[in-house]
Amino acid sequence: MIGSLRRTTELGLVVLGALITVGLYTLASLGTTASIPANVGPFLGIILGLFGIAHVATRRLAPAADGTLLPIAGLLNGVGYVFIARLDEDLAALQATWTAVGIGAYILTLVVVRRTRDLEQYRYTFMLVGLGLLLLPLVPGVGRTINGARIWVSIGPANFQPGEFAKIVLAVFFASYLIEKREILRIAAHRFGPISLPDLKHFGPVVLAWGTSLVVMIAERDLGSSLLFFALFLAMLWIATERLSYLAIGFAMFAVGAVFAAMSFSHVGARVDVWLDPWSDSRGAGYQVVEAQYALAWGGVTGTGPGLGNPGKIPAAESDFIFAAVAEELGLLGATAVLVAFILLVGAGLRTALRAESPFDKLLAAGLTTIIGVQSFIIIGGVIRLVPLTGVTLPFVSYGGSSLIANYVLLGLLMRISNSEAAGPGADPTIAR
Repeated sequence: MIGSLRRTTELGLVVLGALITVGLYTLASLGTTASIPANVGPFLGIILGLFGIAHVATRRLAPAADGTLLPIAGLLNGVGYVFIARLDEDLAALQATWTAVGIGAYILTLVVVRRTRDLEQYRYTFMLVGLGLLLLPLVPGVGRTINGARIWVSIGPANFQPGEFAKIVLAVFFASYLIEKREILRIAAHRFGPISLPDLKHFGPVVLAWGTSLVVMIAERDLGSSLLFFALFLAMLWIATERLSYLAIGFAMFAVGAVFAAMSFSHVGARVDVWLDPWSDSRGAGYQVVEAQYALAWGGVTGTGPGLGNPGKIPAAESDFIFAAVAEELGLLGATAVLVAFILLVGAGLRTALRAESPFDKLLAAGLTTIIGVQSFIIIGGVIRLVPLTGVTLPFVSYGGSSLIANYVLLGLLMRISNSEAAGPGADPTIAR
């Protein structure tokens, strides 16, 4: 009964999201060419077809899973596609292909991972794979430097960002290791004033993974991924142990590391300088941020209207600054709607974590949700100058095949955990209650 209601809700929301996406696509075309696009019918059919397939797969493979996760992700994906098409039709064609591949990856995740608890026994394999993916761009002849960051890998005709997949793999490792060691990590073996710490030898594998994220910042110049991995590590450690001292130490480490990095590495210091005063070099390093601020101001409350703004003036508007493009043409109301969608997505993920019966599932769902929430905060905060700008993508919205596929795999894992929670322990994951 639960599964049937959730799937019916999901289907209705998927159709609603498709209609919103097609309506926005039509308005953007009217604003640009003053004509209704000839392919609006096929466009609607493709959207309904892709997410209809995802819905049918979910109904068959995870019938009791949450009914809001897939529609929200689909809506964000659709909004992102409309603005990518508005900016570059060639990139839009590629994004449509990556969307189809991403939905295929989502279905494959549900097929392969029947019980997320089965992943727990491969913790050290996931650790090695995660570290390997993080360090892969540093391999000579394989790694590629684009826009100052060495985060790309080229193997034959394939180009991808391994860090997008490393975050999921390391979340599985962190969840497995911290669940195994959480009782030990809660015991205060050493006391330094008001702060108590466990025996440091138990931190070995986790510190190794965390230390590698620092290498990402220093050697690969990828500030966003480094911050994301640190936040993931800290959040999961706090959730597993319920020790506020870890949060205090983590924030202190972050503050010291941030100051040290800003003073020691020119690429970090340049990001901080642009954050503090982008207008001091408005035609150089601060150009992107300044143009984004103008776009936000020009959008006002209701926006210029789809297709009536000038988001193309912002470099990398289809990826790093797509939120500024949305805010310009849809205004504060449209930008807030996107924020609300992410809040609902994070809320559904945390609800899944709270309801999960297995400690591993609880921590993994919380970690995966942390990835979405923190990544969204980092990039949106960078666009509105709340935090220094970093080079991460806005989940499901920004252009990028690696990001889109990885996020659909993440979504598949959350759906599997949600289904296991509703079906009950030991139940067949493909049978709804």
